[in-house]
Amino acid sequence: MKSLNIILAVIGGAVAGAAVGLLFAPEKGETTRDEIAKFLKEKGIKLKKSKIEELAEEIADEMNS
Repeated sequence: MKSLNIILAVIGGAVAGAAVGLLFAPEKGETTRDEIAKFLKEKGIKLKKSKIEELAEEIADEMNS
């Protein structure tokens, strides 16, 4: 069970890192959100557009804190 937690932490870190990288990209917000959705979909994570926007807002809030 512990190794599963480590694997999930690594995957979560990779997704969060990619999302932060995309958020800092010099593109329009809508384009960036689309890129995040595309990346997550390629990794097998399916989120609705509203959830992607919530994720982007949470990441931005954390970075501003």
